[in-house]
Amino acid sequence: MCTLCGPATPRALCPSAGSLFRMAADTRGTAQAAALPDAAGKPGARVLIKGGVVLSVDDAVGNFAKGDVLVEGDRIVQVGASIDAPDAHVIGAAGKIVMPGFIDTHHHQFETGLRSSLSDAIVVNDGKPENAVNYYETMLLNFSQHYRPQDVYINELYGGLAQLDAGVTTVMDVSQIHHSAEHSDAAIEGLRDAGRRGVFGYFEGWWEGKEYPTGARRIRERYFASDDSLLTMVMGGEIYIEGYEEAWKIGRELDLQIALHVVTTFGMTPTFDALAKKGVFGPDNIFIHMTGMTDDAWKAAADAGSHVSLAVPIEMHMRHGEPPIQKALDLGMSVSLSSDVECTMSADFFTQMRGMMTLQRMRANERALSGDENTPSLMRCADAIRHATIEGAKGLRLDRKTGSLTPGKQADIILLDAEAINVAPLNNAAGAVVTLMDRSNVDTVMVAGRIRKWRGALLGHDMAKLRRELEQSRDYIYEKAGVAHNLFA
Repeated sequence: MCTLCGPATPRALCPSAGSLFRMAADTRGTAQAAALPDAAGKPGARVLIKGGVVLSVDDAVGNFAKGDVLVEGDRIVQVGASIDAPDAHVIGAAGKIVMPGFIDTHHHQFETGLRSSLSDAIVVNDGKPENAVNYYETMLLNFSQHYRPQDVYINELYGGLAQLDAGVTTVMDVSQIHHSAEHSDAAIEGLRDAGRRGVFGYFEGWWEGKEYPTGARRIRERYFASDDSLLTMVMGGEIYIEGYEEAWKIGRELDLQIALHVVTTFGMTPTFDALAKKGVFGPDNIFIHMTGMTDDAWKAAADAGSHVSLAVPIEMHMRHGEPPIQKALDLGMSVSLSSDVECTMSADFFTQMRGMMTLQRMRANERALSGDENTPSLMRCADAIRHATIEGAKGLRLDRKTGSLTPGKQADIILLDAEAINVAPLNNAAGAVVTLMDRSNVDTVMVAGRIRKWRGALLGHDMAKLRRELEQSRDYIYEKAGVAHNLFA
């Protein structure tokens, strides 16, 4: 047992265990491989991921039924059918699908400790007694008001690690918990300490003395002076918040993207229409949900090159409106996937991909069955993977760094177990990922060349200790909110 990582992590797998390189046998009887090098991700360290099924998500690179990926330092240097790199430390990938990590373009990580607490809720109160517990009033106007900076930190850290465990290597954290400078700093520290690629979404807070939106200048200068680090920044510009114009102005002054929720149930359609007519949309806008907007507003967003982030299961479940998958695709817009809120739905990306593909196909299939001869093309599994990877990278201005297994990009790579009982025998690589797999298939995760999960175990954190801290935070928030913690409520 490792004293750092806790009882769930064997000492041989801990990055602090002492030796420079540890040896691990390939369980399928193939060649022995030097695994989990301590130097992985550091300048000059070479790691060869060998013999896997490679899904590159890059048409110029292609896919390989049996292929290799060579990583040097934090970057991919070669992808091919067989790579000769005798000086590299080999990770045997036989029986694994090797692909880019998933990219979540909208996740409220501060809610991690309140998972499933609003599993039956809709987004806003509709006046019916059964919906008195709803997201806007219960989460934003009650629970969130009681977070201390230490609550923000543990929620951010645990949520980030949980998504790393599920193969999500990049997130845009839309935390909406920036009540003070200390809250904002805690959110950034939690993102950083999780060790994955993150985009800090500086959205609103409600406490007296809040620094949003003007605090963006301090945060940009202190934490995000360079756009080349593992963490970058986005400005929140919610149009249902009074004074949103200042947030947009500051964001553009600081060369930050401007992200906002666009949801018909919040009565945003007239304001969004007015903005569309003013011509203020741009390629720096990330529009989340985009439900219930007019055709004119959609056209303005598409013409401006704006990005759309969809959280399909949440949108269907919480009454945001029907996810506008086909609308965005028909307009040729870049569309990514997002998990949204874990207080209501899982943050794993197998759920997101299946939700998107099955809804798009259901609508197209219904049109075909009704006799429509101009039905849209059915979404394919490879399409769903693109929306979960490279399209998210494009939406966050990170496609030069990540989103595909392309030489020159940073090595954000996941290995998925294709010999597990829920997948074997492997017959279709993209199909297996989208239609069969779940988070239990995520075997190994690499971010910028550094191995964050190895053979099913997260590295470098005492997860039992962190879970206890998250539970303590949850108990504090429930108590302060005046909500009984009833498992059967």
